[in-house]
Amino acid sequence: MLNTPLLEVKDLHTYYYRKKGDTIRAVDGVNFEIGYGESLALVGESGCGKSTVAHTIMRLLPSNARIIKGHAIFEGSIDLTEVDEDQLRDIRFKKISIIFQASMNMLDPLMKVEDQIAELIKLHRKSVSKDEALQEARKLLEIVSIPPQKGKDYPHQLSGGQRQRVSIAMAIALKPKLIIADEPFTALDVMIQAQLIELLKSICKKIGSSLMLITHDIQVTGELCDKMAVMYAGKIVEYGSIKRIIESPAHPYTIGLLNSTTDITSLIEPKSIPGLPPDLSNPPSGCRFHPRCPNRTKLCEKEEPKLFKKGNDHYVMCFYS
Repeated sequence: MLNTPLLEVKDLHTYYYRKKGDTIRAVDGVNFEIGYGESLALVGESGCGKSTVAHTIMRLLPSNARIIKGHAIFEGSIDLTEVDEDQLRDIRFKKISIIFQASMNMLDPLMKVEDQIAELIKLHRKSVSKDEALQEARKLLEIVSIPPQKGKDYPHQLSGGQRQRVSIAMAIALKPKLIIADEPFTALDVMIQAQLIELLKSICKKIGSSLMLITHDIQVTGELCDKMAVMYAGKIVEYGSIKRIIESPAHPYTIGLLNSTTDITSLIEPKSIPGLPPDLSNPPSGCRFHPRCPNRTKLCEKEEPKLFKKGNDHYVMCFYS
């Protein structure tokens, strides 16, 4: 069983249809896998399709989105793209949970935070009494370093960092096998980010959960994850172990991302990637990165490269890497 990935995403396509008639090809042939106890970072600029991948897996897509083709196989047999709503209710939070970028999206503004966690526990574990669920909720808040008295607060009474800790408590309440963290550290100051990174790392290790971290900050990934998938314009352009990609990036976009980050130990000035990401309703022909690539050739403009194996646990979508 453990030789089979916990999650295997195969040729996934998810598009958005707009009223004016155009189609946004947000996820356009994505492949990756996450093993049991493993952590994967999905990295890329805003608008590249990272969150759409997560929302497709969780089936939390808006009404104008469609899964065109592909599969997301969980535990070797459950295709998350095809299960019905009753099965999804049993899977969400119990087997796969999500931490949203804006924690207020997860929290009910009209309920005390401890009651929200208790309600989640009671919903999935019918045999647990209301008082038992509340006691478990308080223990979870303690695990994420929320003082006991703050459990009786409403979300608006908590700081951004505290709300994100509550979201983490909800995500781990049922000890899921996979936690999806969608930009969980955005808009938080550096000290709070560092605390939450350590918290999430220790919790995943303690309960044995796999992690899928979605982020635009490539520096965060090395502290939390084993593998990285670099996403650009709806496609994964580089995929492999964090160590290999950080030390020997092969795709020009990955190199650009790494060069654009700030490192206080380095004297080298960060450089931005020239140009803008493409319009996914009308993506460029050939390689989607070619309009911004310093190494492009006529071949790149005409033909789309395939993701090929460059080395052990290292894949890249580029003709010249």
